Amino acid sequence: MVFTVQIRWRRTLRRIGSRALPARTCLNDSRRGHSFSGSEKSSRRAHDCPSNPGACPVPGLISEYPDSEPCHQPRAAYPDKLKNCVARSMRASLIVAMPNVIWIFGDQHRAQAMGHMGDENARTPNLDRMAARGVPFRHAISGCPWCTPFRGSLLTSRYTHRATQRTPQALDTSLPTIADAFNDQGYKTAWFGKWHLVGSNKMEYVPREARGRFQTWIGYENNNAQYDCWVHGHDENGRDDSEPLTEKLQIYETDALTNKLLEYIKEQKPGNPFFSVLSVQPPHDPYVAPPEYLEKYSSESVRLRPNVPGIPRIEEPTRKDLAGYYAMIENLDWNVGRVLDALEEQGLSEETHVFFFSDHGDSHGSHGHFRKSNPYEEALRIPCIVLPAGGTRSRQFSDAPFNHVDFAPTTLGLCGIDKPEWMDGTDYSSHIIPERPEPVKELKSAYIQQCVRKRFQSVNRTWRGIRTNDGWKYVCLEGQPLVMFDLNEDPYETLNLAFLDSHNNKREELQAELAGWIERTDDDFPLPEL
Repeated sequence: MVFTVQIRWRRTLRRIGSRALPARTCLNDSRRGHSFSGSEKSSRRAHDCPSNPGACPVPGLISEYPDSEPCHQPRAAYPDKLKNCVARSMRASLIVAMPNVIWIFGDQHRAQAMGHMGDENARTPNLDRMAARGVPFRHAISGCPWCTPFRGSLLTSRYTHRATQRTPQALDTSLPTIADAFNDQGYKTAWFGKWHLVGSNKMEYVPREARGRFQTWIGYENNNAQYDCWVHGHDENGRDDSEPLTEKLQIYETDALTNKLLEYIKEQKPGNPFFSVLSVQPPHDPYVAPPEYLEKYSSESVRLRPNVPGIPRIEEPTRKDLAGYYAMIENLDWNVGRVLDALEEQGLSEETHVFFFSDHGDSHGSHGHFRKSNPYEEALRIPCIVLPAGGTRSRQFSDAPFNHVDFAPTTLGLCGIDKPEWMDGTDYSSHIIPERPEPVKELKSAYIQQCVRKRFQSVNRTWRGIRTNDGWKYVCLEGQPLVMFDLNEDPYETLNLAFLDSHNNKREELQAELAGWIERTDDDFPLPEL
């Protein structure tokens, strides 16, 4: 009853506020000269920045393409977009008691592949809109850059060696998940899309007991065919394995799954908070997208990162793959825009937190590697953007060492739910919205792992490492150092400092920090003797 009254009062205030504020000027993003309103409609085109479409960095974010052109259009050129920010600020103290939450995440989408990150190949107007209005975690990483290990840690907030260590591997059904935490608080919980936690790399049936206890679950185990995708599952209306929901998606996978999420959102009743997840296959290979996206990209026009070796056996497949990769990302971005617009149209944006992220990145030829499971930035770093309910944020960006185990406690924290004792991660909700308590301890680094040897296009040894807040990375194989990089001076990781005597003191400092992580998480890994 209390929640229903608060939500209705909030909606009343929103309606009054919209009438009482005829002129609403955006107070954010003054350095770049444009912003995006919550009601701005998304489309399949890049945003209308004539100086450099699709690549306009958000203030405070460091472009990795120094020669890319920022948007220099004067503020007066965007009169229809300069609104909403003052209204949000006036309502900043109105915190939703039980907000909704939506997770949207892709597969193998590296952090660098977005327009606001300076990638000239990427057309991501809706993700750029989220980053401009929300809180990007600029150093977010996948603590284990591999499919199933990330997903197990995402749902349980347990480090990889305590959850799922390899792909494929089934998640222990006795482990509590974030769905359990939300179910206990009276939320509706729903999952749509790729699961990859039942222990198979094939299109297998996921038993009811292996679906993480989401009240609605419509998905598949694993399927690398975006135009030949079957889903199955159950809904909250009582259908179970005796009457399974089974369906072949009739259109491109990302479009179809987004449709299902939008239908679910539309069906929700006022006063019933929900936590829903949209998990899609793209931009994971094969690099297939609807024709209207593929025709925009070619292998010849793709710009490569400076750390891709200029040799044919690396460069040629990289260019070919990236053309499809960016087409898939643009389609995913369009679907993100559909979700944001639907929340606006249904009056839910004021009470819904939206996350966008990925399970890991993709090397795409950098350092001569392909795919994931290595500790380099292209595989390790992931997008992580949080658009808070109502757009009231506590900061423009966060440089916290955000890891895969931190999604669940941070999400719960945004809803005023304390972190359960069984979660390993940190609640960074105070970095997103005001009036949330700061973490008990601000971490100096994030722990990264590859717990099981992998033999495909990557580092074929187990490793452990850290990525620090002040821009250092240190990674060890069993009994020996592997790499040490100063990311501030060397963002493309071209100079390995691990074996230089001039950096002995720094190596000892970083190894001590890594040893602390191994001890605190009850991991078992032999570090080198220095």
